[in-house]
Amino acid sequence: MTTSSTTLPAATPAAPPGVRLDWTPLALAPLLMLLAFPLVGSPSTWLTLTIAGLAMGMIIFVVSSGLTLVFGLMDVLNFGHGAFIALGAYVAASVLLPLAGWAEADSVALNLSVFALAIAAAMVAAGAVGLFFERVVVRPVYGQHLKQILITMGGMIVAEQLIKAIWGPETIALQVPTTFRGAVLLGDAAIEKYRLIAMALGLVIFIAMLLLLNRTRIGLLIRAGVENREMVEALGYRVRRLFVGVFVAGAALAGLGGVLWGLYQQNITAAIGAQVNVLIFIVIIIGGLGSTTGCFVGALLVGLMANYTGFLVPKVALFSNILLMMLILLWRPQGLFPVARR
Repeated sequence: MTTSSTTLPAATPAAPPGVRLDWTPLALAPLLMLLAFPLVGSPSTWLTLTIAGLAMGMIIFVVSSGLTLVFGLMDVLNFGHGAFIALGAYVAASVLLPLAGWAEADSVALNLSVFALAIAAAMVAAGAVGLFFERVVVRPVYGQHLKQILITMGGMIVAEQLIKAIWGPETIALQVPTTFRGAVLLGDAAIEKYRLIAMALGLVIFIAMLLLLNRTRIGLLIRAGVENREMVEALGYRVRRLFVGVFVAGAALAGLGGVLWGLYQQNITAAIGAQVNVLIFIVIIIGGLGSTTGCFVGALLVGLMANYTGFLVPKVALFSNILLMMLILLWRPQGLFPVARR
């Protein structure tokens, strides 16, 4: 009992005892920007590509953050994560298209209202389906990674077919609200407004996740439950309920990411989740399999690499992210911020 009772306080610091934040990976994104500058040549073009890459990276982070949260805290490999992304995108379309008058109005208030309503609907729908998915699909295979991969992939295939049955197989065009369109001029560089909004949302979500996990009682209980579940339950807390909440939150974040990605691409299909899944797992592997900070840095690197190579060497852009993952894993085989217990 004496040994167990000392485990819970050990989870109180933001990082485990003896583990300090490694600042080296945080310099990779700025380093990539500096290396690209002389290659691009034009400062205005470089700035446009950089902002576009950061915006794309932020959206990828939002899409990936839910799966990172679930895997990092629950050790669940959910290959059906793309289903929540696709559901979020389609629910948002079901809000934006009927309220096209609000989206097309030259009013910041109406545009923000319909945008917020679409995001709220997408997150609620994805979270509700995530609750059902956890109870029916994931719960029977906790601790069995191979079965998790197989059954969650099957769940995503079923979800994709259900989306086609409900919304149809055709591609649905999405337009960002009127006041979110256009660009802001920074010197000679034109920066799209929607990219700036996506960057702001991604940064807010990243900071909120760090604060929640490291500076709140709920975050403390979740992390303590991961380290010593029996001890936390002995203190009267329902760890299973906490973990279910984590899964639902991860699904809701995927729904939010689906909205941002659909508006970024300006169209959605039932396969949007499966397509983004590839990027998600590249980011999670680069970041260190369950690290929120690693996911954030990895997403920025993927977004920047895709934009720089797409401009400089378009033929390489198709596999640039795979190349990036290979280089990072050769340097750090466990990812940028490996989770100690993995």
